[in-house]
Amino acid sequence: MDSDSGELSEGELLSAAGPDHFSSKNLALQAQKKILSKMATKTMANLLIDDTSSEIFDELYKVTKEHTRNKKEAHKIMKDLIKVAIKIGILYRNNQFNQEELEIVDKFRKKLNQTAMTIVSFYEVEYTFDRNVLAELLNECKDLVHELVDRHLTPRSHGRINHVFNHFADVEFLTALYSLDGDCRPYLKKICDGINKLLDEKVL
Repeated sequence: MDSDSGELSEGELLSAAGPDHFSSKNLALQAQKKILSKMATKTMANLLIDDTSSEIFDELYKVTKEHTRNKKEAHKIMKDLIKVAIKIGILYRNNQFNQEELEIVDKFRKKLNQTAMTIVSFYEVEYTFDRNVLAELLNECKDLVHELVDRHLTPRSHGRINHVFNHFADVEFLTALYSLDGDCRPYLKKICDGINKLLDEKVL
């Protein structure tokens, strides 16, 4: 149990629920998670993720498919990204994070903002790109996500987090993405346009 809020964590829902205990809120949350885990498709994401983020995800899919030359793998990476993003969103909106976890949310937001600005800066200012710097920032984001959802999500979800970040933080992928004369350049422009919009709107 979360000692700060007095609410049950996902893992305690069934074990604590006896004949005299009923929580529609917790059951609804559990049902939402179960349904969304099966329906984290592009259509479902569009219902829960803003239009600009959805456009960025579309470009990330295209550039991932271009780099991996594997449509199935690119689809799986993006599906894992969407699933994780939706589940974290549900946990946050349903006040499932305790005070310590909310502090991690704040750290993650700051790190994500730093990463987003770095991504754009490396694109807009030629010859500043440093794949190791960007890879390190993305891996720091990954560690914060793992820490945030540690008591909420299953090992399978942690595997999805690794799958997503291990791809996007891969130095070979980043090198291809930022290649000045590479095939990925048009996708990077659209990704950075979207990130700039989110930064202007203070979403990131």
